[in-house]
Amino acid sequence: MPRVGLRPLAAALLAGAVAWAGIPVSVTSASSLHAQVADVITSKSPLLRLAAAEPEKAVNAAVVTAKGASVKGNKARTTFSLDLSSGVMAEVFTLADPYRVIIDLPDVTFHLPAGAGSKGDGLVSAFRYGLISDGKARIVLDTSAPVLIERAEMTPLKGTSVQLGLELVPTTPRIFGAGSGGSTNAQQATMTAKADDAALPPVAKPSDRVKPVIVIDPGHGGVDPGAISPSHVPEKKVVLAVAKKLQAHLEKSGAYDVRMTRVSDIFVPLDERVKISRKLAADLFISLHADAIAQKNFAQTVRGATVYTLSERASDEDARLMAEKENASDAIAGLQTAEMDDKGQVRNILIDLLQRETANFSADFSNSLVGRLRRTISLSRDPQKSAAFRVLRQSDTPSVLLELGYLSHAKDAKLMNTSAWQRKVAASITSAVDSYFSKRTARAP
Repeated sequence: MPRVGLRPLAAALLAGAVAWAGIPVSVTSASSLHAQVADVITSKSPLLRLAAAEPEKAVNAAVVTAKGASVKGNKARTTFSLDLSSGVMAEVFTLADPYRVIIDLPDVTFHLPAGAGSKGDGLVSAFRYGLISDGKARIVLDTSAPVLIERAEMTPLKGTSVQLGLELVPTTPRIFGAGSGGSTNAQQATMTAKADDAALPPVAKPSDRVKPVIVIDPGHGGVDPGAISPSHVPEKKVVLAVAKKLQAHLEKSGAYDVRMTRVSDIFVPLDERVKISRKLAADLFISLHADAIAQKNFAQTVRGATVYTLSERASDEDARLMAEKENASDAIAGLQTAEMDDKGQVRNILIDLLQRETANFSADFSNSLVGRLRRTISLSRDPQKSAAFRVLRQSDTPSVLLELGYLSHAKDAKLMNTSAWQRKVAASITSAVDSYFSKRTARAP
């Protein structure tokens, strides 16, 4: 694998050596980068590392803000610019399948206009931004083809402000490097490890447990906004608001131990969400989402909530596509993870599910949930479906994924963004939880 050629960047570095924001750069081959799949979140093998020339003068990352971002150019050359209130360390690298450019920053606060990144230009089709973990922000540029980062620099602006700039040019998949096709040995090892982890035996619940543990999983978050309404309201905001209200409702009764997979606008990988549930030996897992229809012709005709459970084969084509979209969350956030053998893994889990009646318990809760929601909000035409959702792959925890409605539908989007509607939904879910556990208690010997 040849090293990445960056002659224009070297010239820019030399010219900017005496500037306030000089840029030391380290270059790693794409093959080395993609071999680090087990550590993609910390990005220890970046393609480029950009830093202020005097890092001791760097402002506390918590107060650094991104004030503007733009994409300009054409298919031959595209520039991405980000205005920051102060110079920070930045790591830039590329990923394939799909093609992306990743920019990792400290805990930057984004003050960008609503809808920023929804439309791109030139080689960049769109970009998104947000927290990828505690103290770490990420920008993901979706590119329409493999690209080379021909220039990367931080340019001083007025005062302490700087502009991070990237210049992208097209290249071939071969020059782009490993990852544009096939899996490395490291990827295969990671894939196997994750498959094995999902098939582990159930975690024993503490014998002295008094309250059922309920894990609420607000979907998406941070750099992954999820679906976005025409008025630029992101799914991640809606589901977190509903999750917090649901937590408050459940805790008010004092009957449950309620936990959340995220409590702020931060990205949590799909497998980590499952691990949280597993570590807590959860008695019930509720994942909250909201959908959107891309086709404008149908956007105003499809609305309402849908409850999904796990199955090897999707109940219909729409359910399969929904699972495929939700399972792509990690890639949207700029994580390079190998695809697992979904069919084989889900089959193994389902054998375990049948043995432990977890699938039946999931179906029971789905029935109760749909019944309670039907009394208060609009449901989709087919409100109970099933598919191979990654976050539902839990061998001993009854789990459902609730799509609250469609952000692409004007009425659904308006309702989902109101506190009154969110409280009403939280109350309905709480009622379903109460009914579910009252039946479980009655069945217990």
